[in-house]
Amino acid sequence: MKKDKSSFSFKKKVIIGGVVFLLFVLTVVSFFGKRGWIEIYKTRRKQEVLLQKIEQLEEKKVKLERDIQELQKNPKAVEKKAREKLGLVKEGEIVIIDKKIR
Repeated sequence: MKKDKSSFSFKKKVIIGGVVFLLFVLTVVSFFGKRGWIEIYKTRRKQEVLLQKIEQLEEKKVKLERDIQELQKNPKAVEKKAREKLGLVKEGEIVIIDKKIR
């Protein structure tokens, strides 16, 4: 009888140990695996950053579209942009360059 009890106890310990080991492996994989919690967290953070960048680019696009429309409709807007970006001046104007700005 004692042999049966100890044999049963040993089998029970092996089964319990196997289940515990399996649970441990599943826990480790669920946190650190390719599709684990840590990877999901990193991916969500990247998604948030990309969504913010998309929003910024859409705002920039809207502004550029407004600028294009303004430049197509208003000749004075073209002149203003040319003066700002290219440093163009009209005939007879005097240009003053401030050394502090450079």
